Amino acid sequence: MKWITRERPKIDRIACPWLIKRFIDTDAEIIYIPFDQVLQKACEIGAIPFDIPGVEYSHYNDQCTFDYFLKKHQLKDSGLDRMAAIIRGADTDRFDFAAQSAGLSAIFLGLSCNITDDQELLEFGMKIYDGLYTWAKHLHTQKHTQSPVEHLLLEVYHKYLKSGTSRKAPEWTRELREMIQDQMDTNMSMSLQQASDSLEISPAYLSREFSKYFDNLSFGEYIRKIRIEKAIVLIETTEYSLTEIAYLTGFSDQSHFNRIFKKQIGENPSFFRKRLNKGKKDTK
Repeated sequence: MKWITRERPKIDRIACPWLIKRFIDTDAEIIYIPFDQVLQKACEIGAIPFDIPGVEYSHYNDQCTFDYFLKKHQLKDSGLDRMAAIIRGADTDRFDFAAQSAGLSAIFLGLSCNITDDQELLEFGMKIYDGLYTWAKHLHTQKHTQSPVEHLLLEVYHKYLKSGTSRKAPEWTRELREMIQDQMDTNMSMSLQQASDSLEISPAYLSREFSKYFDNLSFGEYIRKIRIEKAIVLIETTEYSLTEIAYLTGFSDQSHFNRIFKKQIGENPSFFRKRLNKGKKDTK
């Protein structure tokens, strides 16, 4: 079977062919061509298009094409599920999905710059995903520091050295707080990749260090937290509808807003507003 997608693959368009060849169609032929030619060429040669808008095998909500392949072909495998979270985070710049997402993104961004032939990049990427699957299936509980000596050195470091140093927040944290506040004030969206580009620091470093200076939360968790805080202020001080508040705080739709609000506050925003209004009436 022929499978076709747009050229210059990076993450999802290499992960999906790996999944196809390893679990769905071992003799599959993967074709990369310019985006505007994919659908026409697919019809001409009888190939299945994937990872482009408007086709079955594509992104849905916050999930990427790799997720859809797993669902469509009912691939039940703990290693693949673990990989899916990593690939989804890397492909959508949501490094809060999995700790390994930032590293995977960095690797394939670098490789796509170094390797200009798509088939050569796919061949190289197949080996990387083979390794990632082995780790996700069999080795994900193992740590790099396995020997007693390594553990002893780490224990000494954490107990006697690291604890004795005061951590001063680096300059980028101040800039990032201002950027996030600007985002909230203007209702703009900002990804971790965009933040790292503006700060001119590595997204992997930013993802790793972020929680140390932002309430022990990941980038995505922190953004959702301050969005909900802004929503509470709007509920308390305005007559906007909940749909309008969801839009003004950067949520894709009201159902998403309701879900995150209840997760953080413990009740739906509609109930929160009713209780707030009842409290105001009772005080009159």
